Amino acid sequence: MLFGKTILVTGVASGIGARTAELAGQMGADIIGVDVREPSSGISSFIKGDISTAEGVADIVRQLPNRVDALANVAGLSGSTGVAATLAVNFYGLRTLSEAVAPRLREGGAIVNVASIAGYGWRANLERAKKLTAIEGFPDVAGLVAEHGLKNEEGYPLSKELLLLWTMRAAHQALFKDRGIRVNAVSPGPVETRILKQFRAVLGDARVDSDITRVGRAGTSADIAPAILFLCSDGARWINGANLPTDGGLEASINADVLGF
Repeated sequence: MLFGKTILVTGVASGIGARTAELAGQMGADIIGVDVREPSSGISSFIKGDISTAEGVADIVRQLPNRVDALANVAGLSGSTGVAATLAVNFYGLRTLSEAVAPRLREGGAIVNVASIAGYGWRANLERAKKLTAIEGFPDVAGLVAEHGLKNEEGYPLSKELLLLWTMRAAHQALFKDRGIRVNAVSPGPVETRILKQFRAVLGDARVDSDITRVGRAGTSADIAPAILFLCSDGARWINGANLPTDGGLEASINADVLGF
C-alpha cells in the first residue's frame, strides 16, 4: 500500500522519524526527509530545514517536488527549550508546513501528525485551545506567549492539545477536504528515544514512570512507525480526523481512572 508512493517525513534524523523513513523505504516508498540535522543513514532525498519560522517552512517547500503522496509530521521538541520554541515547532510550524504542502499532495493523500498522550487534556482546556488554534498563519509566538501568560512547563502538553484539536478541524477544512486529503494523528505514550530524558526533566520522573508502569514498558520507535505509515496508506482511506493512541493501552487506563469505570 506504500509501494511507489512519495512520503515526506519531518524529524527524520532520529527517533520515530528515522524509523518511519526506514520502514517506509523497506515497504517500497520514496522518502523525502526533513530535519535540522543530517541523518546518519542514507535517505534518497534530504532537505536540511527548520520549521520553527515561517521563512524556514517556505524554504523547505521551495525544495519539494510538485507531487507527494503523504506528509508525516514527526518533528517536535520536548518542551525543554521553553514554551515559545515548543509551540513554534510542535504546532504553528507543523500547521504552516501542512497547509503549504497541501497543494502538492495528490488527491486522496494523507497528513499524519505525531501528537502525544500529553495532549490528553485538550477537552479540559478547550477554550484556550480553541483561541490558540483559531490564530491564522504563523504568529509572533513570543508575543502570543506573553499575551496569554503561558508558562514554560505548559509548552509540550499545550502544543499537543492544539495539534489534536487542529487535526479534527483540518479534516473538514476545504484546503484538505475538497481534494480528499485525510488528516489524522497518532498519540504515543512514553517512547525510548533520544529526548526521553528531556521529557523526564519537563514532565517529571513520577509522571513518566507512572505512565510506563500502567502499560508495562515504554514504547519504541518501531512501535510507532507502523501506525504512522498505516494512516499514510490507502488502507486508511476511510479514516479522517482521527487520533490513534499508540501507547500500549495507556489512554484506556487513564480513561478508566478519570471516568471511573
